[in-house]
Amino acid sequence: MGKRRGAVSGLSLFAKEAFGDQLLTPSALNDSSAPPSKRRKVELLRSSRGRYDATGLVPFYREEEEVPAELRKYFSQRLRLFSLYPRGALLDPVGWFSVTPEAIAANIAERCRCDTILDAFCGVGGNAIQFALRCERVIALDTSTTRLRLARHNAALYGVADRIEFILADYVDFARSYASLLTQTMRGSGNTATDSVHRKIDVVFLSPPWGGPGYIDGAPHPEYSLRDIQPIPGKELFDLTRQITPHVAYYLPRNVSMEEVAALLPEKIEVEEQWMGNKLKAVCCYFGGLVSGQEDMW
Repeated sequence: MGKRRGAVSGLSLFAKEAFGDQLLTPSALNDSSAPPSKRRKVELLRSSRGRYDATGLVPFYREEEEVPAELRKYFSQRLRLFSLYPRGALLDPVGWFSVTPEAIAANIAERCRCDTILDAFCGVGGNAIQFALRCERVIALDTSTTRLRLARHNAALYGVADRIEFILADYVDFARSYASLLTQTMRGSGNTATDSVHRKIDVVFLSPPWGGPGYIDGAPHPEYSLRDIQPIPGKELFDLTRQITPHVAYYLPRNVSMEEVAALLPEKIEVEEQWMGNKLKAVCCYFGGLVSGQEDMW
């Protein structure tokens, strides 16, 4: 599979048409209007990657005593989150509890190998990095400029920043616009923005917010409903995504209602448990050609 590096894809052209200045160019990622903070040297990036260095945007913790009490249990797992954490991987408070552990992200990325994958809620980049190690191109969306800057910083640390396009956008708005333009393309409108989506999205990875760490409060843990997915209910989010591609990977809580998952589609669905050691962390549900035995759907 050939490597295309550094080029701006049709999806970025589409994003500029649909979202204007929200496309995160390198200059936007280094926007000086970001809140000032005290920089702290952590020896993380080689000089050739220094333009993506976000050191100082958030704290880099070396010792447990430096970490806020509510984050310490995540800090103890830092090497499972990013194996290169000691070299300067950065996370904001939301990133600490929401990033996919690296081994799990790598496993999902193996299942999702393709030309172009869209990471709909990329956060601080845990999944996007693993996709970039295995796919031609990754489109990474998030609504937080800070998290996108951290994701690009972390991607540079892993040497894959040039294979990821970072877009500041709400996925729901992006998906609705993209699906609409796909419809126009099928009708042959000849519009510039429409033509740009000819660089199709092969796979969409959905890892939407589950509602924060409290999603699993209670003992025994209550069953998690897709209705609690954010920013829109999980069934609606899935149906919107299927307008883009039939090949979807849906990362969900380990206590998600399997009855609701099964009701998403009247066709074969594959559910893969994601374990870290002896602890079940989450499940990933595969649809379309990502399901074992349905590869002919590609």
